Amino acid sequence: MPRKRFAAEEIINKLREAEVRLAKGETMAQVCKQIGVVEQTFYRWRRAYGGLRIDQVRRLKHLEQENSRLRYVVADLTLDKRILQESAAGNF
Repeated sequence: MPRKRFAAEEIINKLREAEVRLAKGETMAQVCKQIGVVEQTFYRWRRAYGGLRIDQVRRLKHLEQENSRLRYVVADLTLDKRILQESAAGNF
């Protein structure tokens, strides 16, 4: 069975649906089967996205991408700086 990746909006909607079903008295196994994920995935989603709105999730994803890009830039500049320091010291 191929693995399906859900978008953040889909995850939020599935979490809301699960909360409604749980409030109606269904078991966790029934709810997870109904939304199409295993319990472990549900708990992981709830820990990561619980209580967030869709616009907040979009902003979070955008910030994570920007953070990743900035980390790459800093690592690249640090490497350049070390190369220049070694060449200036004559240790090449």
